[in-house]
Amino acid sequence: MIAGVIGLIIGALLMLGFGYDAWAAYVSLFKGSFGSVYSWAESLANATPLILTALTFAIAIRGGLFNIGAEGQLYMGALAAVSVSLIQLSAPFHLLLALVAAMVAGALWSLPVAILKLTRGVHEVISTIMLNWIARFFAFYVVAELLMDPIRGEKTISIAETSRFARIIPGTSLNYGIIVSVIAVLVVLFLIWRTTVGFELRVAGHNPESAHYAGVSHRKQILRAFVLGGIVAGLAGAVQVMGRPPTYALISGLPQIVDLGFDGIAVAMIGRNHPVGIVFAAIFFGGLIVGGRMMQMSPGVPMELVRIVEGVIILALAVPELKRIFWFIRNKFRKKRGDDGS
Repeated sequence: MIAGVIGLIIGALLMLGFGYDAWAAYVSLFKGSFGSVYSWAESLANATPLILTALTFAIAIRGGLFNIGAEGQLYMGALAAVSVSLIQLSAPFHLLLALVAAMVAGALWSLPVAILKLTRGVHEVISTIMLNWIARFFAFYVVAELLMDPIRGEKTISIAETSRFARIIPGTSLNYGIIVSVIAVLVVLFLIWRTTVGFELRVAGHNPESAHYAGVSHRKQILRAFVLGGIVAGLAGAVQVMGRPPTYALISGLPQIVDLGFDGIAVAMIGRNHPVGIVFAAIFFGGLIVGGRMMQMSPGVPMELVRIVEGVIILALAVPELKRIFWFIRNKFRKKRGDDGS
């Protein structure tokens, strides 16, 4: 709470320094985020994919890993969901097939990260960054060539109506894809804290040596963490293209999915890498996205400054988790140097 207030104060000082009315800007921000049914619906719609990409990061953190590859994995999930539209199926089966295809695509894209780490010792941060860029440019190519709409060349073919999520509130972007996010939260919550698989993952992440002596395979946990994360990230890509009107397609430049994986990292840290915390953090983040547009329209704050203010607020909220991660990394490297020295 204190961190959030500090972030708001710093943001206000920035706006005042540039000659803008900070009070009017914040009023517009919060009214635009949660001031009406429409605002709430749009905030929840923006939170839906962020919940999933944040879960991807959180699963890895529980296993002592840093999976920043949700960005590339959700690209592959989105492409898989669009590709399934080429198949003619009835409504429920078509939608389910698109979701399964997205999960498989996300999981497969995460596999090279686990394999490189297990066989060659390549750090997951390096490999996920490289794979994110490969996935992005591959998606650009597929959108522009393989799945291009012959009538509107700036986008892919649209998701078939039989595999779309219906809107919950007409006239808004909120759709039943949010149920996928809620189910994912419940599954991850149960899996990590109520099953042997989750216990082994947490033990391996907290203390690999203790896990080894307890008979827990650290290598198996690495594979599990990345595959599970890839499955969830793939769903994020699918939910975006299957539920967000009006195009129900991937557009050139991928504006509706780009950076959702990276934003999910911030959401996970604000939510302290816990599924329940992630839900509230994602709604807050989604509200910032919607309210930020209102800040630009009403008090006339430039979008660039809006993004800076949002970043300051998010950074202030994430500082405690950043400190925890910093100490975790430092202790991990110290221990590794000690093992190498001995």
